[in-house]
Amino acid sequence: MSMSAPAADTFPVRLDGRLDPALSRGLWLVKWLLALPHVVILVFLWLAVVPVTVVAGVAILITGRYPRPLFDFTVGVLRWSWRVSYYGYSALGTDRYPPFRLGPDPAYPADLTVPYPQRLSRGLVLVKWWLLAIPHYVVLAILLGGGTGGDQHGGWPGLIAVLVFVAAVVLLFTGRYPAGVFDLVMGLNRWCYRVVAYTALLRDEYPPFRLDQGGTDPGSAPPQF
Repeated sequence: MSMSAPAADTFPVRLDGRLDPALSRGLWLVKWLLALPHVVILVFLWLAVVPVTVVAGVAILITGRYPRPLFDFTVGVLRWSWRVSYYGYSALGTDRYPPFRLGPDPAYPADLTVPYPQRLSRGLVLVKWWLLAIPHYVVLAILLGGGTGGDQHGGWPGLIAVLVFVAAVVLLFTGRYPAGVFDLVMGLNRWCYRVVAYTALLRDEYPPFRLDQGGTDPGSAPPQF
């Protein structure tokens, strides 16, 4: 039941995004409306992920393997979510409309990949999604924001939302997306999706407490000679 994090260039959950060189200054103002069809579909897909993860957890307990069709489905939902998030208000990194598909799309500027594990720990499945992930949940509360919004004070915006808003305002007035902000936003999103993949039982490698910034995931970068 090791919790050691692998090196940056070998971490299996890889999240990438290529910043469009010519983003519209004002399209981000209506992306919430344009993305609604995706949001509706993703609500149902994530509702399906819950029982799929439970079934997969039982299978891992018995066999030590994540059933491949269930694995591909959950990774596909994560990939679809990341494309929509990248188009929308988790990054605003592209104006290209996301495809309606679970599978890979090399032509789209945002992608997420998780290699299929041949074996998974039977014991970790009982504790990694709640006990072991608690430190990361604290970090995610800062990155994503929180609060119920049900009282007079409401919730609080997360760091990602604040940074993307800053980038949107700069884009509106200058037509440029600040490169430093983009790199930081990508690193924060990468942290979030690594934790989600871990708690969804997709991998046993513990997510590193590390901010890997930039559009290209360290694990996706070509080797340097």
